[in-house]
Amino acid sequence: MASIVIIQGHPDPAGGHFCHALAVAYQEAAEAAGHQVRHIDVAGLDFPWLRNATDFESGDPPPAIRQAQQAIEAADHLVFLYPLWLGDMPAILKAFLEQTFRPGFVTEPGQDMGSFGPRRLKGRSARLIVTMGMPALFYRLIYRAHSVKSFRRNILRFCGFKPVRTTLISASMGGDKGRARWLEKMKRLGRACR
Repeated sequence: MASIVIIQGHPDPAGGHFCHALAVAYQEAAEAAGHQVRHIDVAGLDFPWLRNATDFESGDPPPAIRQAQQAIEAADHLVFLYPLWLGDMPAILKAFLEQTFRPGFVTEPGQDMGSFGPRRLKGRSARLIVTMGMPALFYRLIYRAHSVKSFRRNILRFCGFKPVRTTLISASMGGDKGRARWLEKMKRLGRACR
């Protein structure tokens, strides 16, 4: 069985949003299938935002980030859930990624981030689950899903994750029936560790 880390990127620490329900459905089904699941709620973590290159390259990650890094290192599969805000991920999720995927964690200690050397997170897979207010087809066709493509290619694949799959969920998903279908899909993905 696989080790899965769910990274909840919704910025509201109170919870109760559809992203949270999707994460619960995925986690419960994955655990019922025998997978080990860890859950990281980014909005509940205490960490400063990086403000300069020196902190990124050589600063010590705060304890909450070190714990997240340990969970990610032990994982076979990562699931990121977040709402699309202003065409991109919420700022707190980006700040978490900047703190977490830094030199010495993504690369070997002393290896430059810009080099084409080995990536320490190679061999792990990932799934992005993104909710949005616009129709997902509109986001794909008109906006070309640029922010999601950038996250997949410039962050996750750069760090060694492969394959990286994407699920886009539109707010106009068909009311309660549509939500129920998406929750069932999350359960199927959780059972299969996809």
